[in-house]
Amino acid sequence: MENPIKGTWGELLKTEMNQPYFIELMRYVQEERALHPDQIFPKETEVFRALNACPFEAVNVVILGQDPYPTKGHAHGLCFSIDEHVRPLPKSLVNIFKELTADLGIPAPVSGDLSHWANQGVLLLNSILTLREGVTNSHAKKGWERFTDAIIQILNEKKTHAVYLLWGRYAHAKAANLNGEENLIIKSSHPSPLGVTKSGKDFVSFQGSKPFSQSNQYLLQHGKAPIVWDC
Repeated sequence: MENPIKGTWGELLKTEMNQPYFIELMRYVQEERALHPDQIFPKETEVFRALNACPFEAVNVVILGQDPYPTKGHAHGLCFSIDEHVRPLPKSLVNIFKELTADLGIPAPVSGDLSHWANQGVLLLNSILTLREGVTNSHAKKGWERFTDAIIQILNEKKTHAVYLLWGRYAHAKAANLNGEENLIIKSSHPSPLGVTKSGKDFVSFQGSKPFSQSNQYLLQHGKAPIVWDC
């Protein structure tokens, strides 16, 4: 079977993808697609889109999500992102755009497609890469978490001066072992309506966290190109 993950990511993850747990995970997802036609998101060709859209060499910013949107037509392999035609925008994405406007003083994008972020080196990675329509976390604890942990570990070992935007407690826990001395780690609450203004002992509220300007300032300080967040 041809590796669905291209380039350096495919090479770095080859050993992981040959592990028994991953082979079983792929079998499980295929069974789910057979049992629930057109109800497993994203479509098969987009499951690894985050990695294929943002090659390993290009990664400068990492945004961690939990699992894909459970609404038909929304998920397309990039966390928090939706297909260009989808309206209305998910509420979390609306809050992300509100913070973008407050942080950088630019109009909120009309489209919820964040492919232009991925194309500039922003890895938009969910922890769980598939799910069944209408059932959040329906593919949790099947192996995806171990696989995406391996991705984060590779980044932690092989990349320095990257920015990690950790939105919500799930992302905080997922990236708990990151090297905070060699990278910029910004921990905030989740941009969902329930979490957007919350703060805690070790994280700030998403609202007012200025993740976009902080990211660009850090990248510039380390000789990297800033992200054009509004194009």
